Amino acid sequence: MVPDSANPDVVLVGGGIMSATLASLFGVVAPDWSVALFESGPAVAGESSDAWNNAGTGHAALCELNYTPAGPDGTVDATKAVTINEQFQVSRQFWSHLVRGGMTGSPKDFITPVPHVGFVTGEQGRQYMRARYLALKAQPLFAELEHSEDPAELAEWIPLVMNGRDPQQAVAATRSVAGTDVNFGGLTKLLLADAETRGVATHTNQRVTGIERETDGRWRVTVEDTRSGEPKVVRARFVFVGAGGGALPLLQKTGIPEIAGFGGFPVSGMFLRTTSPELVAKHQAKVYGQAAVGAPPMSVPHLDLRLIDGDHSLLFGPYAGFSPKFLKAGSIFDLPLSVRPNNLGSMLGVARTELALTKYLIGELLQSRSARHESLQAFVPEAEQADWDMITAGQRVQVIKRDPATGKGVLQFGTELIVGGEGSIAGLLGASPGASTAVSAMLTLLERCFPDRMATWRPLLQEAIPSYGRSLSKDPALLAQVRDDTMQTLELTG
Repeated sequence: MVPDSANPDVVLVGGGIMSATLASLFGVVAPDWSVALFESGPAVAGESSDAWNNAGTGHAALCELNYTPAGPDGTVDATKAVTINEQFQVSRQFWSHLVRGGMTGSPKDFITPVPHVGFVTGEQGRQYMRARYLALKAQPLFAELEHSEDPAELAEWIPLVMNGRDPQQAVAATRSVAGTDVNFGGLTKLLLADAETRGVATHTNQRVTGIERETDGRWRVTVEDTRSGEPKVVRARFVFVGAGGGALPLLQKTGIPEIAGFGGFPVSGMFLRTTSPELVAKHQAKVYGQAAVGAPPMSVPHLDLRLIDGDHSLLFGPYAGFSPKFLKAGSIFDLPLSVRPNNLGSMLGVARTELALTKYLIGELLQSRSARHESLQAFVPEAEQADWDMITAGQRVQVIKRDPATGKGVLQFGTELIVGGEGSIAGLLGASPGASTAVSAMLTLLERCFPDRMATWRPLLQEAIPSYGRSLSKDPALLAQVRDDTMQTLELTG
């Protein structure tokens, strides 16, 4: 284990899925490097990676309708869906590689098969779903997608959603039985436990309070013990800030010019949850609907089957809330302290342009319990209020950035990799589909931060991830091989 006073090659800030993934990738390409990870909480995976703080969908664009937008003429663009599905296939390949290499525990501890269903109502929704199905079905990655407009068949796919529904209501759905439920908290812990066997040092209750570059090019990382308040300093050649919502203020402290203009907009999520065995038995799927007109992508209603720590439950949401905290365990001063002269214009610009988001959040905050139950009943007509309780999920900090074309601030739903210091420091901002595409995000980090090493690293990465550098959507034979291999290794068959 690397002592606190050492000068590790790499410092990872935050004990979530991103840092865990990067630690595992360094184990493949640079196993001799010393790596130290600092997590402010008492355990790793306590924030957005925790199973209860995300939907666990394993975003593969199989059911998320916002990844397949329709144009004015009704034509559906499948580009983003194909990209996200490819990225999830990359994650599955890397997880399979680690399982074969001896990562302890069963794959079922973090990934299980669950059908993914996209569901719409109304004639307009039905027309959209037909167009979406045709656009996706033409792609090899989605060749197994099923489509139906038959209420009787949909009652077999998703009985909880169909029971009690008006038989005259137009309905349509697509289904993929290749979907999964992923416990990213469990996966993060397995990844870091495996990394520790290779010498990665994980330090909990250690909050990084400052990151400064020294004259020799190393980064001086100041760390404070959250229990004793004792400070210490670590110096590293490379730093990754994977601290979820806490990444923005830490990157601002580095002084790198690449972070100028970036801001963050925190949104908290809440879900209705039931553990009723009867209800769970009637809903063996993840079902995503359409966001209301004018509502942001984060508001897409979904009813998810979850398997967490051996127990099944259903989550319905999300119901948005607002808190100025950037982390669940953060400070109410996180948002105001993140406002700087170099991002004030971006943030004010978003405040002016995102009136629909502001209206949506205010409406969500003012919702009564009965109003929230009504939105559940629109999805699950026979839902009884007594069967469901409200839980608070993780904080998500959406990226605010300056549009280079207009100079105005824009709100971005997704993730943004920031690289500075000639590739010696990087950080990840943003949210969904983050965790599901963590491996692709961290591969991009390696390419951008260590371009001079990629010639040596590429064969090692291709051994771990057979499709690395190739397109599964353009190589059906490789796709079939990868799917068969990962399904067997991750125990997703049968």
